[in-house]
Amino acid sequence: MRSMRRGIKEMDLILTEYAARNLKDMDDAALHTYDAMLNENDQDLYRWVTGQEAAPDEFSDLISDISKTFQS
Repeated sequence: MRSMRRGIKEMDLILTEYAARNLKDMDDAALHTYDAMLNENDQDLYRWVTGQEAAPDEFSDLISDISKTFQS
C-alpha cells in the first residue's frame, strides 16, 4: 500500500509496479531495506531512481534494481 500512495505520481507508478514484481521474492533483509526506503522523501527517491543524484549507500543496490527495472 505504501508503494502506491506516494507524494508524486511518478513514484506511485514506479514503486507500485516494482512492488508487484518483486516484494513476494524478497527476504526479510531486503524487505527491511525497502520499508526504510519508503520513509524517504519522494523528490529524493525520484532523483535517485532517475540517476539525477546518487542514492545513499544503504539504498544504492535497491535503487539500482528499481532503476534497471524501468530502463528501456
